[in-house]
Amino acid sequence: MQLARVLGQVVSTIKEPGLGGFTILVVEDLEARDPELSMPSHGPYLAVDLVGAGEDEVVVVTHGSAARVNEASRHTATDSAVVAIVDSVAMGGKVTFKK
Repeated sequence: MQLARVLGQVVSTIKEPGLGGFTILVVEDLEARDPELSMPSHGPYLAVDLVGAGEDEVVVVTHGSAARVNEASRHTATDSAVVAIVDSVAMGGKVTFKK
């Protein structure tokens, strides 16, 4: 799993039936020690939104077979999925991000 920030969304009127009802988000990975810093070397990528995240929110993204976490997406070609909206991050007893 990876922390990421939602940059925007993709609008697609025609998509694979298993993706019906899901929003596709544009996300960019964040540095876990400082969630205000993006990891530009990875660049933005797409993720299926399973939790209703909005633009500029910090989220948890899972990749690979773990991205197919619910029955509707289990047989659909998904590589990344947003599985949580982050309220705060604490490391070493210090809060590094708070919504």
